[in-house]
Amino acid sequence: MTDQESLDNYLNGNKKQLDFTWEVKANDRAYHTQFRKRVVFCLTRKKYADNAIKTAKYNVLTFLPLNIYEQFHRMANLYFLFIILLQTIPEISTLPWFTLLLPLGCLLFIRGIRDLIDDIARHRSDRVINSRPCEILVGKSFSWKKWRDICVGDIVCLRKDSFVPADLLLLSSSEPSSLCYVETADIDGETNLKFRQALLATHRELVSEASMAAFDGKVTCEEPNSRMHSFVGTLEWKGEKYSLDSEKILLRGCRIRNTETCYGLVIYAGFDSKIMKNSGKIKMKKTKLDRLMDRLVIVIFVMLLLTSFCLAITAGFWAVTFHAKHSYLSAFYIGSSPAREAFFAFWGFMILLSIIIPMSMYITFEFIYMVNSCFIDWDLEMYYPPKDTPAKARSTSLNDQLGQIEYIFSDKTGTLTQNIMTFKKCCINGIIYGSANSENKPSAASWSWNPYVDRKAEFHDPVLLEAILRNDDPVLREFLRLLAVCHTVMVEKKETGQLVYQAASPDEEALVTAARNLGYVFLSRTQDTITLSELGTERTYRVLAMLDFNSVRKRMSVLVRDPEGKIRLYTKGADVVVLERLREDGPNEAFTQKALDSFAEETLRTLCLASKEVKEEDYAEWNKRYHEASVLLQNRSQELDKVYEEIEQDLQLLGATAIEDKLQDGVPETIHLLTQGNIKVWVLTGDKQETAVNIGFACRLLSDDMEILEEKEICEMLEAYWASNNNLRSSAEALCKFPQRSGVLCPRKMALVITGDFLDKVLCTEEKVKRKEGFWARLACCKSRMQQEEESSMEKAFVDLATNCQAVICCRVTPKQKAHIVQLVKRHRSVITLAIGDGANDVNMIKTADIGVGISGQEGMQAVQCSDYALAQFRYLQRLLFVHGRWSYLRICKFLRYFFYKTFAGLMVQIWFAFYSGFTAQPLYEAWFLALYNVFYTAYPVLSMGLMEQDVSAKKSLKFPELYKVGQRDELFNYRVFCVAFLHGTVTSLGSFYIALWAFEDRAGSRVVGDYQSFAITVATSAFLSVIAEIIMDIKFWTILSFLAIAGSLLFFCLLSFFTQNFHAFRAAPSIFRFPGATQNALSDPYVLCIILLCVVVNTIPALTVRLLRTMTGAGAIQDKIRSQDMRVAESTVELQSHFRRSSLKRRSSYAFSHKEGYADLISRGASLRGKDSRSRSRVDEGSCQSVLLPTGEGTAPSTASSSRVLLKEYN
Repeated sequence: MTDQESLDNYLNGNKKQLDFTWEVKANDRAYHTQFRKRVVFCLTRKKYADNAIKTAKYNVLTFLPLNIYEQFHRMANLYFLFIILLQTIPEISTLPWFTLLLPLGCLLFIRGIRDLIDDIARHRSDRVINSRPCEILVGKSFSWKKWRDICVGDIVCLRKDSFVPADLLLLSSSEPSSLCYVETADIDGETNLKFRQALLATHRELVSEASMAAFDGKVTCEEPNSRMHSFVGTLEWKGEKYSLDSEKILLRGCRIRNTETCYGLVIYAGFDSKIMKNSGKIKMKKTKLDRLMDRLVIVIFVMLLLTSFCLAITAGFWAVTFHAKHSYLSAFYIGSSPAREAFFAFWGFMILLSIIIPMSMYITFEFIYMVNSCFIDWDLEMYYPPKDTPAKARSTSLNDQLGQIEYIFSDKTGTLTQNIMTFKKCCINGIIYGSANSENKPSAASWSWNPYVDRKAEFHDPVLLEAILRNDDPVLREFLRLLAVCHTVMVEKKETGQLVYQAASPDEEALVTAARNLGYVFLSRTQDTITLSELGTERTYRVLAMLDFNSVRKRMSVLVRDPEGKIRLYTKGADVVVLERLREDGPNEAFTQKALDSFAEETLRTLCLASKEVKEEDYAEWNKRYHEASVLLQNRSQELDKVYEEIEQDLQLLGATAIEDKLQDGVPETIHLLTQGNIKVWVLTGDKQETAVNIGFACRLLSDDMEILEEKEICEMLEAYWASNNNLRSSAEALCKFPQRSGVLCPRKMALVITGDFLDKVLCTEEKVKRKEGFWARLACCKSRMQQEEESSMEKAFVDLATNCQAVICCRVTPKQKAHIVQLVKRHRSVITLAIGDGANDVNMIKTADIGVGISGQEGMQAVQCSDYALAQFRYLQRLLFVHGRWSYLRICKFLRYFFYKTFAGLMVQIWFAFYSGFTAQPLYEAWFLALYNVFYTAYPVLSMGLMEQDVSAKKSLKFPELYKVGQRDELFNYRVFCVAFLHGTVTSLGSFYIALWAFEDRAGSRVVGDYQSFAITVATSAFLSVIAEIIMDIKFWTILSFLAIAGSLLFFCLLSFFTQNFHAFRAAPSIFRFPGATQNALSDPYVLCIILLCVVVNTIPALTVRLLRTMTGAGAIQDKIRSQDMRVAESTVELQSHFRRSSLKRRSSYAFSHKEGYADLISRGASLRGKDSRSRSRVDEGSCQSVLLPTGEGTAPSTASSSRVLLKEYN
């Protein structure tokens, strides 16, 4: 339903369509404070929110409980807390309770500090935004306040270049007819100007601060919602009711441009504003490995329970047997029973084996994440010198997931493009200019004849300049004259004489600037004239009619009378509409079509230019029909289009222009690499479909061998899909009544290009306005389970179709739709997604995706502030994923695999020892060895692996993006890898224990080593050295840190064993230091050293054998794959370039129009023109802010060029 239809229903008394329950009364804060709404049960809050925003998660009171609650969402933390509680029970405790409490406290503290730092940054950002200054009407004058002080119903004053603090109803402005020009770069990334216009009633009446203070209008409109481009309401004032739509609303985040002063009434404030409704909530993101670790913790805990239970049962049976065989010891077992001993044995084994899930792993985990994030921050290859902007890892816990991305959702404007249009080439009379010499910089002498030239212009062709200066080609004159006349650009002449053009779109500015540089300078315009300087001669043309551009016509025309009295029609537009309106057998048409094909191959934005002379009698007759159509009350625009069509016939082709929509550096190469790495890129933009498709070709997302599916074809394929799956047949037929295709999803290369409106229709996601009609009414409106299943099937069918396409472009989508598309792919494909954008309209998408990347561009920092990673350019994404992401995934996976291996290898021995200790849960190892094994002895080698490990260099990672697929398939760490690590560790522990047990047979003698302590030292040393040997074989990238880590582990083992087994320490605390001199006694015996060497060799043989077999078979040898690929790439290397050549000519590049219709009407009515001598709506007393003078007329400009010229402010 359109805004107008909704409004008509409301005005006619039909309130069933929409509920208009949001009432705003101007200058009456008390009126709004009386309204409250129920939140839950009996709790209520203010209905009208204040303007302060809060994006932070915590405050002083909620940080500790909320953060602890989030921390204990991790299964490992719950597990450690459970073990600590068990250790506090003396009867079953085998280790001191503080041995786990201290590490757990350190882990919670480190993570809490990290979360606190992130949240403090959010608080600072909120404070900066909420403290922005603005002028609020207080009493009878405006005073400076802060954004957070604004309330619904307040009237605020905004100045040029200031940001709009809330959603406002435009009341008046300093521009004629109360126009207000805004830039929405912070919302949608577009830098072209958009206009808003106040009601005629408020424009005429609100002429001073006193009238503003006396304004008591009441706005009734829809409840706050997320529809960015829709607003429906009415203004009741002085007994009259006026309709309101989105063209009269200034949205929060817009920037005032080319308007000295404007005034607005606050409609929605703070979180009720449309941009905040689209921002989404802060979501706690967890990586795929994090979720896998949570499941593995449960698996290990279940294994621990089963093992402890089996050992406890065995302990009970062993106690029965022992009591029967040794009845003479019955005095020691009074009050005890086998069941009781089994019960305590169960909990003893639970505590003893709990270190199989080491807490040190999680602490090391956090450190590795933090250092790898620093590597991203320090990478000079991702540093952007022009803006002094480095890459920034704003989140330190998602690095490994950068190596598993499968779908990238990208914004277009400001992310892929620079939104800078450059005039590159043109074709005049069948001759292409700018192709050969456009790269040569012109000399100062070559521009000396033109005082208005823009010396920064890139287009330069000496041949064209020479032909222009000869001035003997009428077609060339008409071509340049058309560029200078047929547009809606406005101009300001500085005191220095410099001309500053302000255009509704960068395309038009590029064309008019090109004409100026070529000697045909647009000087000024009035309501019905336009003045040019043609090679130094000033000529004034009278504008008879402006035939405005719209997305259906795809062209714009202007009808002028030249100084000689002749009437001429100048037309520019898309080739497909202009070429079919040419006179038959026009000269050079074939050459121009070839030129258009050539421009299309370079993905330039093209326009065809044509003109004709109109006879006086034809004009008089046409003008009569034009006037009749322009005063119609119904179907005016359709009738005007028909009248326009009549005169835009039998045109003479003048030529064509080619404009480059500049991509950011390296965008095509980056997308090409991402595609090679099996990453699909979807473009989600609020821009027009034609512009987005053109950029898709330019950045290599689309190619000519792809079939671009249109809405009709999409409906047919979805219908066939639903029919083949016996789902939603009736719904599909109701949605799309098209003939069914043969086949469901064709295997050919396809690209999907859809609009936001079509997406709503397919997925039934149009937002419904909430109604308050009672419980039973709401219950009747609730969806049935069947309907929910149908909508879910619709979503799945659409996602299946979209994911089978090689490229997807979604145009005219709202911020909420962007997030919804990301959510659909995550839900139905279970893949890792990344969203990248630069504007506030991308925030919701960035928050929804698994990884959010913000581009720190020209549109502000909203996207960066809500992102996980910040980059200065899109091209740095390839290094972020293929280098840092892949390395982080590799390092974390090898760290986890090795950590589990070394833990099982060293600590599974406790289980085997239980079979020889009467299942009493007695530790085999010294308590200090258990405490230091994962902290000092084996921590540093695995830490060095987690920090520095590489399988290939950064250069190779970028050269062979296919290596990235390993992370997408979860090959390096999964349940299979965990099971292999478990089996490997179990085999190592069996070897260490039973070889030592076999060697330590019962012997007698004074020099025989066969005691319990020596056996424990032998097993511990064997396990430790076996683990060190394994990591030495596993490290692929040796650095000084790797050598120091290995040496440090050996050194710590020797030193700490000496200190913990020192006799002085034993005398001081015999209950803590229980192994005095055990290591020195055991390791000084050559027999024990031979046992240890044998254990290490036997434990190492399986790993060496597997590596030898893999090397012989070539399985997993990355270096061999790279060498073979090097040979293939060397034979067929193709250099990536900014533009690619398309062999097929069936598709042309898009036409160079990107502004909305309506600007020609503003110029024709004189609504946007200001006289030089009359500065309307200027403040009388700027310093005291006492009064504002507003014009009493409509601001109509005189019709002569000499009396008035257009004056606009500079737009930066």
